[in-house]
Amino acid sequence: MAKQQLQHVFPKALQYDPTWVRKHSMGENVLFNLESLTKSLELRPGMRVLDLGCGKAISSIFLAREFGVTVYAVDEAVSASGNYQRICHAGCADKVIPLEADARALPFAEEFFDAVIVVDSYTYFGTDEKYLPYIARFIKPGGCIAIVDVCFTQEVETLEQVPDFLRQDYQHYWYFIHSIAWWRRLWEKTGLVQIEAAEELAEADLVREHYIRDYEQQQEEDPFAKALQLDQQGFISFFKLIGRRTRKSAYLQDYKAEGKK
Repeated sequence: MAKQQLQHVFPKALQYDPTWVRKHSMGENVLFNLESLTKSLELRPGMRVLDLGCGKAISSIFLAREFGVTVYAVDEAVSASGNYQRICHAGCADKVIPLEADARALPFAEEFFDAVIVVDSYTYFGTDEKYLPYIARFIKPGGCIAIVDVCFTQEVETLEQVPDFLRQDYQHYWYFIHSIAWWRRLWEKTGLVQIEAAEELAEADLVREHYIRDYEQQQEEDPFAKALQLDQQGFISFFKLIGRRTRKSAYLQDYKAEGKK
């Protein structure tokens, strides 16, 4: 993969030290996926952005530096103190606020955010049909929710439809992965967002190639990278899904927010 090609496609991400990015990406290059997503967003200085499932917060640092937005970097599994050290070292302490919180129990006011961005983690909690109605409460009308994640190019309805190369690991790592059409239906039927994009990343092949190359150079086992390496039919890909928040109220039956009644 020529560096010139990557520079043309990911000019912002390549400003960051690749060793630092690799060390703090919990999977494929998080900044490649994020830069691809932000090409479809209008982020302006002064906006409040929730970086949900932020991992080690390098996505939050990127958003603050490149777009001047104020970022709330939220992750349940990564120490907020560790993230704060990275944020301070990057000179973003005035723009990025780290928090440890469950994606299903967020400590924010309704309509607090101009945008919610989720990179490589929405599949862990967002397949719940009630999750979009939950997270939508925190987005201003006209604001957006934007995710980038892994997808299948065809929906798997039964175990018989699982490709041979995925059979060994499917029920451990892949059973919650879906097609883009599946995701579109999940969001559309709520009426809470107007879909603005639901498509494979234009840069999906570059992301895949770069991730496989990194995996081949590492000694650690990575089931996701291994599957990408074995996937000769393009069954696994990366997608973006962007929804613009409507004015429809979100009805929740059993989330903690119901305690306000």
